[in-house]
Amino acid sequence: MDRIPILRMGQTLLVTIQVDMQDQTAMGLQEDLAEKIAATGASGVMIDISALEIVDSFVGRMLSSISGIANILSATTVVVGMQPAVAITLVELGLSLSGVRTALDVERGMRLLDQVRQENLRGG
Repeated sequence: MDRIPILRMGQTLLVTIQVDMQDQTAMGLQEDLAEKIAATGASGVMIDISALEIVDSFVGRMLSSISGIANILSATTVVVGMQPAVAITLVELGLSLSGVRTALDVERGMRLLDQVRQENLRGG
């Protein structure tokens, strides 16, 4: 089974999905991320999906699930780089990705995570 690399950048874990997600790969990513969040104490997870041209309902649910798992482990998830066709497909599938924050690119995603960290420090 292919594993998707998880890079650590300070308090953020960065995942760049550059392959079409098979079910086993997606499940492995969920497990790997949960373990890495717990091991590092990361407060943010950024998932770059800019290389994905299509998604199915399973991948959409997997993104929501990762966000929920990360939230339980006190980390905020931001999905970045979503192609317009992917956004349209997710809406057509009825997947709102509730609880998943999004940003257009990695730079904006990092700013969003920094903003969330500042709000958490202020008790917001």
